Amino acid sequence: MPSPSDPTRRRFMLGAALSGSALLLTGCDRLTRSDTMRELFDANSALTRHMQRLLTSRQALAREFTSADIAPTFRANGTTNPSEAEYRRLAADGFREWRLEIGGLVDRPASYSLDDLRAMPSRTQITRHDCVEGWSCIGQWTGVVLGELLDSVGVRDEARFVVFHCADRYSGGDLYYESLDMLEAYHAQTLLAYGLNGSDLPIANGAPLRLRAERQLGYKMAKYVMRLELVESFHHIGRGRGGYWEDRGYEWWAGI
Repeated sequence: MPSPSDPTRRRFMLGAALSGSALLLTGCDRLTRSDTMRELFDANSALTRHMQRLLTSRQALAREFTSADIAPTFRANGTTNPSEAEYRRLAADGFREWRLEIGGLVDRPASYSLDDLRAMPSRTQITRHDCVEGWSCIGQWTGVVLGELLDSVGVRDEARFVVFHCADRYSGGDLYYESLDMLEAYHAQTLLAYGLNGSDLPIANGAPLRLRAERQLGYKMAKYVMRLELVESFHHIGRGRGGYWEDRGYEWWAGI
């Protein structure tokens, strides 16, 4: 049976994350553009991550719920229907031609169809999604355990992060992307999910494949995943901060 994480700690970490994000979103944009303030925020983020990992087991599981707790409709936010031509083409064909590419610092770059992933051992978990906007929703997710998928391609020793490249452009901007360090990538509840509440993952929730990193806030859980890239640093990707929202002021560490 999974060991529920301490709900008090989870609420505290969520509150701290919300407070930090609220600071960034409510009039402090000028400050976040300052190199000095950016370094201060980065140092605070790193300290929060190190303290959380000191206070809790690195393998502690996020709380799992029962089927009675599942929300009738899992709330979708962010991009809910990507308009990019290639994604529309893949969606129109039921994602039969979609493939997940894995490359970067791996021994055996690979490409998997949705059927390939469904044929692999899977994990199903009922967990709560905590959004930085302040709402939560419980759903049942089914997918391949990311750590097992990474083992199949042979991650090189110098790899420090997994970058998730996505098909969508939030509000028509840059392509969405996110990243996790190897500890979170190899956590037992970190999935690449293709199922929600016993059915195929809906487009609004990230079809055909999305990340579930249950110890992180929702903006870390990239939808419409197309490619995984193992890297030593993400400084060469996007604006170099490890994610679409991180490039716009959110903290990279979103642990709860």
